[in-house]
Amino acid sequence: MKKKKKIYISIKIIIVGVMFGLMFTAIVAKAVWLQAYKHAELSKRAAKEYQSYITVIGKRGTIYDKNGIELAATTDEISISANPYKIKNKKETAAKIGKILNISPKTLLKKLNSKNKFVWIKRQSSPRHAKNIKQTNIAGINFLPEHTRFYPNKTLAGQIIGLSGLNGKGLEGIELYYHDYLKGEKKKITGKKDGKRKWFAFNEEGNFQTKTAGNDIILTIDKTVQFITARALKEAADKHKAKSGIAVVADSKTGAILAIANYPFFNPNIYNKFPKKVWRNRAVTDSFEPGSIMKMFLVSAAIESGLCTEHTVFFCENGRYRIGKNVIHDIHKYEDLTVADIIKFSSNIGASKISETIGEETLYNSLLNFGFGEKTGIDYPGETPGVLYPFRRWAKIDAATIAFGQGISVTAVQLVAAASAIANGGTLMKPYIVDSIIGKNGEIIKKIHPEQIRRAVSEETAEIVRNLLNRATQEGGTGVRASSNIYEVCGKTGTAQKVSEAGYEKGKYVSSFLGFAPAEDPKLTILISLDEPTNKYYGGIVASPAFGRIVREALDYLNVPSKKKIQKITASINKEPIG
Repeated sequence: MKKKKKIYISIKIIIVGVMFGLMFTAIVAKAVWLQAYKHAELSKRAAKEYQSYITVIGKRGTIYDKNGIELAATTDEISISANPYKIKNKKETAAKIGKILNISPKTLLKKLNSKNKFVWIKRQSSPRHAKNIKQTNIAGINFLPEHTRFYPNKTLAGQIIGLSGLNGKGLEGIELYYHDYLKGEKKKITGKKDGKRKWFAFNEEGNFQTKTAGNDIILTIDKTVQFITARALKEAADKHKAKSGIAVVADSKTGAILAIANYPFFNPNIYNKFPKKVWRNRAVTDSFEPGSIMKMFLVSAAIESGLCTEHTVFFCENGRYRIGKNVIHDIHKYEDLTVADIIKFSSNIGASKISETIGEETLYNSLLNFGFGEKTGIDYPGETPGVLYPFRRWAKIDAATIAFGQGISVTAVQLVAAASAIANGGTLMKPYIVDSIIGKNGEIIKKIHPEQIRRAVSEETAEIVRNLLNRATQEGGTGVRASSNIYEVCGKTGTAQKVSEAGYEKGKYVSSFLGFAPAEDPKLTILISLDEPTNKYYGGIVASPAFGRIVREALDYLNVPSKKKIQKITASINKEPIG
């Protein structure tokens, strides 16, 4: 019996041994097969366990002024995210990170309790905060390279440049209009992660940022002229306690915009601290009734038509003129005034009579030629065309009021473009803000050249009107405060009562001055417009001095020669004794 039992046990041992031997042989055979025939495939599979990819967005292009000074740049930042499934003690983690980032632990805990595998802890954090959090070695916290937009000049040209959001999307201004050129490209970058699933190597490290960067943009804006303009506008607005203000400076010959200032100012670095209505560039997006500024275009139409000359005389009714049920008034009582005097003294009655003489259709077509009632085509978002109704819809009073700037609405950019046509000899130029777009390797992708839209008036008419506008800034004229002892200037004042849905608002005005300089060879066209000045409201008092200051400082900065200065130097030399 015992012998049979021993034989049975021996057989079991042999069977088990054979089974283990077969299994070992199978394992060895499998290993040999994998190493010999599946080596390449397994190597790839193993590599995938350590390889992964991340989608990166290249740096947004830089925006420069015309002289290469940075107006908008991109800086490197680190954004912090978390995988809630990998965080063991969420409450403790929320407390630690919240203390470093100065964020409520309750807010963080709510994120860490999310069912998602990815949540943002803090976008674009400071390097110091990122470093402190890294030192906690909390599993499940990740750090991703990102970019943030930075505007080094703060409020200077803020409304022109606009802003871009956290994801590099242009939201306002140049940032929005030229977003497709500025934006960095999206690219998947392959890299390796260690056993804790943290990045430790990128296959294209140091290369992908350059390859995916956006294009740079060079503006026509001159930072110094922008500063001069913004300062003059602010001082005028503060002095007269205006609700807001707009100033535009353009090259009279090309249409290139050198400066646009909107007051109150706007800092795109902290855009969420400003109301959205302050973000927009009102020189392009908002229209208003211009007042007596329109008389320069009325007179241009009259002289171009051949129905009037600068010497044509009109009886101005001693300050009161009835048209149907409406009565037009002048501030002062005038009898006979020439067209030249009507511009100099800004007579509304005189303007109405000029309009009657040339007729509605002639006035309307001339205003169309100057670009009113249509968009200028400026390379900027949100442009409005203003309002100029077809002349067949005008009542009799409309032709009179449009002649002195009521019943028509315009934008600041429209006014500057139209006045530049008078300044440059009669050609309406398309205004533009971007000079060129530069690629990653420094090549010019796009160059914007001056563009003629059409002829507004003849050279002869433009010259006559320039002389009349120069006379309006001399002694006795409404624009005398715009004059300079260095440069001869040309221009026209405008004082328009504000209009609302209920009609014209008592005591609320838009006060403006539009002109160009130097008179003998205009280089700059400038508009100053103040909304609701409170202590004084006439354009000649409120806006003209700011115009004069911009003329003096900007032309001096641009090294534009002065006829008056040359005459003084010549006179001084001629008086010196010889020998």
